[in-house]
Amino acid sequence: MQSRTSRRSLHNPAAHGTDDGPGLAAEPAAALAAARRRAVRDGDRQIDTAHLLHSLLEQDAQVRAAFGGGPQLARLLGYLVQRSIGYGLRWQRGVEESGTLPVVTAVEDCSPLASAALEHARVRAARRDGVPARGLDLLAAIVADPQARAVEVLSHVGVDVHELRARIEDGPGTEDGPDECEALTGAGEPTP
Repeated sequence: MQSRTSRRSLHNPAAHGTDDGPGLAAEPAAALAAARRRAVRDGDRQIDTAHLLHSLLEQDAQVRAAFGGGPQLARLLGYLVQRSIGYGLRWQRGVEESGTLPVVTAVEDCSPLASAALEHARVRAARRDGVPARGLDLLAAIVADPQARAVEVLSHVGVDVHELRARIEDGPGTEDGPDECEALTGAGEPTP
């Protein structure tokens, strides 16, 4: 008897990962791998920004710290778990995309927005210091587009995305100005 996961992976593009880790530090590379497994397990067609957000929170202490811990982080993780166990069914049929970001096909099993976020995280890190993108680079790229599912999730649990962007930019190891991620994507709302 075949397992449920193996049956799904036959028809699921997210199950067939590529070597998309170059340019990513250990934590975001692990988060991408975990997001891929989560998408397959959940029966989603593609990895979206909410999968990446969920996996980043699990894999990277600096990303968790950007949320300030406490009840807000617990609420966010609880919501992401609910999405993982069924809430996200309304997202399974559609592709996450936005008119504000250019279409990027860097990672074939990711939604256009998730793929763009991965590429923009790499560019952001390269412009900063040339090292592989860290989790905070990927988080900044994920929350840059207001159409991202991750932004929808964050807004639903009461996270102020503008404030989060500011905390990311002011966090450890960031030398970019507050508009750096916005300049890379050409998207987003004005930073307060």
